This record gives sequence, C-alpha cells and structure tokens, in this order.
Amino acid sequence: MNTFRGFIAIDIDTNSKIKELIQAIKKIQADVKLVEPENIHITLKFLGDVHEERIRDIESIIANACKNSKPFTINLVGTGVFPNQNYVKVIWIGIEDITLIEPIATYINDNLVNLGFKKDNRLFSPHITIGRVRTAKNKQELIALIQQFQNVEFGKQDINSIKLMKSVLTPKGPIYSIVKELSL
Repeated sequence: MNTFRGFIAIDIDTNSKIKELIQAIKKIQADVKLVEPENIHITLKFLGDVHEERIRDIESIIANACKNSKPFTINLVGTGVFPNQNYVKVIWIGIEDITLIEPIATYINDNLVNLGFKKDNRLFSPHITIGRVRTAKNKQELIALIQQFQNVEFGKQDINSIKLMKSVLTPKGPIYSIVKELSL
C-alpha cells in the first residue's frame, strides 16, 4: 500500500512584491528557511500520510467543495507572524477577503473526516507562509521588517483551481508535485 505526504492547496504566483519581501528577509540575515518561490501556496488542508487508493475519494470531496464556486480573485495584504512576536516561528502574508476560500476549506475539513483524516478544530486562517524561523538570530530586525510590510499590498491573484499536492521532504527543502487539479 503506497502512501505519500499530502495537502490540499491553492497555488500562488510569486510576483515582484512578494520577491521584494523575500529579498528583504535575506538581507537582514535572520535564521529563516524561506519558502521557494515556486512552492508558495495557500494550504486549505494538510493531510499527512495519504494512501494512494484514497486519491479518487479525496478528489470527489474537493470537487463537491468547489461545485458552487467560480474562479475568483483574492488580494494579498500585509505580513505577520505565528504564533506571536515574542516567539516567531512562521512569517506570513495575509489574505484580505476570505469569504470565497473559507467555505471550500471548511467543507474539505469537515468531509475528509469520513475518510479517516483528522479534523482541524481551530478556525481556518488562510495565509501564505513565506518562511519558517529557525533561531532568534536578528529577531528584532526581522520583527521590524515584518512591521514595515504589515500594511503593504502584495497584489491580486486569480484563483482558478484547487490542487491535491504531494510533498517529498529533502535536505534542501520540500519538492511539491500535483496529484490532482480541480478547476473552479
């Protein structure tokens, strides 16, 4: 029985404004593992280990979640950190209006339980992870930089599909590939 590490996501095109933030983080030399530009996405649901024979069932749930959705546009605005500025682990870019994404993510989260996946009980908080902080090196400069970008508009993104993704962890970082793509 073959398995893969999977998640359900919306791809994001890395525009010049997102690249500007990434370069600014690199410049201050904080100990941050930045997400590769081609891997930037919005996670709708992290699945963990997925048995390959479940792909069709997962695809069906994603299709049902999207059946009333048409392609839409989101606005990427502002930066922040998880869990808080005292203990920074994740640097993110926010999404201004989640009304079109949230119902899709909620449906997926609620219905994947029927396939044995764990339900996330915390509120859905759509964001784009830009980097993961490894140590507190240059933490104050990093926080100041995040505050500098906290109201910056990173542009609009057209959302046309939802993807079931495979993630292969390597020493250089994860390698993502599309297992299934469902158009809106």
